[in-house]
Amino acid sequence: MKAAVITFPGSNCDRDLAVAFERAGAEVTRVWHKDSVLPEGTDIVGVPGGFSYGDYLRCGAIAAQSPIGGAIRDFAGRGGYVLGICNGFQVITEMGLLPGALMRNAGLKFVCKPATLRVETTDCAYTSGYAKGAEVVFPVAHHDGNYTIDAEGLARLEGEDRVAFRYVDGLNGSVADIAGVLSANRRVLGLMPHPERAVDPAQGGTDGSAVFRALASVMARA
Repeated sequence: MKAAVITFPGSNCDRDLAVAFERAGAEVTRVWHKDSVLPEGTDIVGVPGGFSYGDYLRCGAIAAQSPIGGAIRDFAGRGGYVLGICNGFQVITEMGLLPGALMRNAGLKFVCKPATLRVETTDCAYTSGYAKGAEVVFPVAHHDGNYTIDAEGLARLEGEDRVAFRYVDGLNGSVADIAGVLSANRRVLGLMPHPERAVDPAQGGTDGSAVFRALASVMARA
């Protein structure tokens, strides 16, 4: 598996994401936001957390216009895998790769703590290593993680089994407690919690490891 991890000004989880991919056996290339092409043979693009461009304007809105953005859109349009975590979820949503929007947390406060999630579907490369309905713990650290979508869009997500993770106890006001969503072709995943910060016992848990191992396994069979 060849992973490309993007770095924007203000990214702070890019190294964590690269390490998580590497622990699953991936060959990782770090890609600067001003690059206009992805490395040859890229299997998956990782868009990391942080505060791209200081979260000025809407979170992720400026990063979505970076030169690498066009390459990511084209890659996704050809059926490539894209994983956006936290700020990365905001970025790829602003790119139009996922429906909905990420708004200010309902409590208007930054939330930083372990969060219990329920795996809502295993019908995608990212969650195929879990049992449906399993509860996992990933850290969260965000101020604008309130996933918002209209009733029609929510019905579509639910009807197409595209909710990947839900907060078990609520968290930030997200519609239907949604923590992660999939694209229509199930190859783009955006989620606010950080699986890359839960891949080593020293981090307090390893529940996130299955995301990266499952990806590697699926791509090894492709």
